Amino acid sequence: MTVNVGGNEVKRGEQIVSEEKKEEVKFNPSDYWCEIILEKTTREKAEDKSLPTDAFNVLYVIDGKEHLDVTRSEKMMNVFDMYYDRYGKDAVQKIDYGAGAIRPNLWGLKATPPKKGKKRK
Repeated sequence: MTVNVGGNEVKRGEQIVSEEKKEEVKFNPSDYWCEIILEKTTREKAEDKSLPTDAFNVLYVIDGKEHLDVTRSEKMMNVFDMYYDRYGKDAVQKIDYGAGAIRPNLWGLKATPPKKGKKRK
């Protein structure tokens, strides 16, 4: 007796060796309560004063090349966990506080234009 499995006829009792589909796991920084502001950037761009005060400069190594990211998070532990899970053991070399001077709740907001007053007659 045969059974139709995935479009193939298979005898009962035979073990099916199916090809597992590899699902590409998309990396999501918000799972770690982090936001990557600048990825693989330079030291000059990372030391910009217009960045928020809760940003961290993360120095890590991949395949012998050093990279620098600017990442926002409330806690340094969350940043370390994210990079450890993403790149593995011994990848994270250094995590420093950023040089930003903008309060986190005001960062990224655009200035609203002033309202025009009513003209008097």
